[in-house]
Amino acid sequence: MAEEIRNAEMRSSPASTTKSRFLWPSVLRWIPSSTDHILAAEKRLLSLVKTPYVQEKVNIGSGPPGSKVRWFRSKSDEPRFINTVTFDAKDDSPTLVMVHGYGASQGFFFRNFDALASRFRVIAIDQLGWGGSSRPDFTCKSTEETEAWFIDSFEEWRKAKNLSNFILLGHSFGGYVAAKYALKHPDHVQHLILVGPAGFSSESNASESLIRFRATWKGAILNHLWESNFTPQKIIRGIGPWGPNLVRKYTSARFGTYTTGDTLTDEESKLLTDYAYHTLAAKASGELCLKYIFSFGAFARMPLLHSASEWKVPTTFVYGYQDWMNYEGAQEARKRMEVPCEIIRVPQAGHFVFIDNANGFHSAVLYACRKYLSPDANAELLPEGLTSA
Repeated sequence: MAEEIRNAEMRSSPASTTKSRFLWPSVLRWIPSSTDHILAAEKRLLSLVKTPYVQEKVNIGSGPPGSKVRWFRSKSDEPRFINTVTFDAKDDSPTLVMVHGYGASQGFFFRNFDALASRFRVIAIDQLGWGGSSRPDFTCKSTEETEAWFIDSFEEWRKAKNLSNFILLGHSFGGYVAAKYALKHPDHVQHLILVGPAGFSSESNASESLIRFRATWKGAILNHLWESNFTPQKIIRGIGPWGPNLVRKYTSARFGTYTTGDTLTDEESKLLTDYAYHTLAAKASGELCLKYIFSFGAFARMPLLHSASEWKVPTTFVYGYQDWMNYEGAQEARKRMEVPCEIIRVPQAGHFVFIDNANGFHSAVLYACRKYLSPDANAELLPEGLTSA
């Protein structure tokens, strides 16, 4: 039995070899990570949530090696699945599907599930190649293929869950995917909520300071690393046993910067750090989308702004006051959109507005969805503290 456990541990560690496993002192050994580690860390993190939920691996199908279906282009023919959590709700509650951003996963919404599940049937997913979902080999070679990887796999998930009308919320890169999905499949989405969405600006909108920086040798090196698909996750994997400490420093610093005073507790910080580490250190898959979707500087190669006139779903944008994603891109898009559009800003919050100011975020979401929650939606006023842009 001990030998089986040791062998399983070695298989789950992406940077270990048999030789190094036995010769290196324990402090230098790489820390194993895998889908099982992620799901275990997710369970620990979600123990903070009081609302009962069901976790499931939603099968989105399988295909043989060499299949033309983009997310099946892999050496393995095993079925792919989307890690999904569904929270208890009243039978007549509207459905809210939540999609995480780049470098994150559905557990990052842990501070929001209780409040939102009191009004919605909340379903949160890990996108394909992220979190506790399948991590097939990433073989996309273009922006179009990469978008299809996320959009089409999400559509297969929707079919498997038998969903037809739902409110779709996406954060950051998840907002980009949600918007692209709604453009392709508008009949399934009642309302779109984009939280600090990425992908509205193109390289032509780059600031003069960024243009000057890119012309320097430092900028050239960073641009080369970007185009070589050198992701932040590679650093986490590469430093092995020091990875958790680096992630801890990031979560402690990042989620204590813009908060309203309701900062992460020691337990929240510990559980989130553990969860985030395993999602970052596991096999590279969806993270490799970065260079195909964005150019250096996080400018979209196929900006959402260019398709704003084709929008068919009512949309609400939500930004933290200190969000590094500029809400002016949403304002420009609104000018071109022919569907209802609101832009809400939440004070004392940055890019992770749902962690920084959870109560403000909840108020923004409830206001955005007032049509589905209140019989007298037109009489509702923007909640105090929030501002409309």
